[in-house]
Amino acid sequence: MRLLSWNIHKGIGGRDRRYSLARIIDCIEAENPDLVCLQEVDRLVRRSRHDDQPRLLASYFRSHSVFQPTVHVGDGSYGNLVLSRWPVASRHRISLRRGGRKSRGAQLLLVDSPEGPLHLVNTHLGLAEGERHWQAGKILGHMLFRSADPHPTLIVGDFNDWRDTLARGVLAAGGFRQVTAPAAKFRTFPAWLAVGALDKAFVRGGIEVRQARVIRTSLAKTASDHLPLVVDFPLR
Repeated sequence: MRLLSWNIHKGIGGRDRRYSLARIIDCIEAENPDLVCLQEVDRLVRRSRHDDQPRLLASYFRSHSVFQPTVHVGDGSYGNLVLSRWPVASRHRISLRRGGRKSRGAQLLLVDSPEGPLHLVNTHLGLAEGERHWQAGKILGHMLFRSADPHPTLIVGDFNDWRDTLARGVLAAGGFRQVTAPAAKFRTFPAWLAVGALDKAFVRGGIEVRQARVIRTSLAKTASDHLPLVVDFPLR
């Protein structure tokens, strides 16, 4: 199985500031993933021409789609999106908002893959270190997350974790192993001259990661302000 995780920055290029959902689609299509976990996806927002990006992406890739709006922008919103080649047996979204900070969220899905059920979490965490540790702890301690404990679990997204403290902290305590290490091999931000390994993947249970890599094509470097992350894995 192949998963692609990407903060698409609403389809707006990091350097040219040009909106083009077609560039995002072309980058994703080149990797032919079975599962796509996106962050900062717009729905009916002026800056992205009022496009319904979740609907357009699901239609183009002919996939099952689960969208989680986290921030309201005018009459629209933006948030997290999962596209799946296979049916989604259950889906939940939890709020990770803390105090007056920007609203964040996580999607918890049970994907009915040909190799068995996969518990998939797609998230975008906050900018402050204490906030991120609280958010990760809330995900792992949530009753909906714990109800899927028997299944192999993959957590991906934009963690905003410059110092990689989550991997050594709450996620390690929860039995998760980081597959996007060392950080020097997985720098994804800013896309045109990446220095921060902000986009990460963690696994627990019967998941054997064969390869994890960052896409560094010229198109990927212009399509968003983050680079895409790809993980290849089977379920045991």
